[in-house]
Amino acid sequence: MATIFSKIIAGEIPSYKVAEDENYYAFLDINPLAKGHTLVVPKKEVDYIFDLDDETLAGMNVFAKGVAHKIRSYSGCKKVAMVVLGLEVPHAHIHLIPMNSEKDVDFGAEKLKLSPEEFAQIAQAISEAK
Repeated sequence: MATIFSKIIAGEIPSYKVAEDENYYAFLDINPLAKGHTLVVPKKEVDYIFDLDDETLAGMNVFAKGVAHKIRSYSGCKKVAMVVLGLEVPHAHIHLIPMNSEKDVDFGAEKLKLSPEEFAQIAQAISEAK
């Protein structure tokens, strides 16, 4: 059975896409820690990130690097955190989170509540950032 991320990639479930190529897809987290919190996923459905073949894992990191540069440009943050965690979706993914302090990457913190319009504006701004 396809994961929710595979359904997002296939367009069966809507998302706020930030970037895409033939192998990877990046979209805004709908429960963000910060404006611009983005998920990067391989289009190949594999549960555990370290079960990805070396080429896919390396490519995912290079793709995430480009997305992180766009997030940093959009947000003006000091750095973009890269976090791998989560057991709720059996599809490898990387969280990219704009941060100005380590406290900005506390997954126990209250998540932002954004409107669909805010999500759309953020996704567009990141996708157009240099």
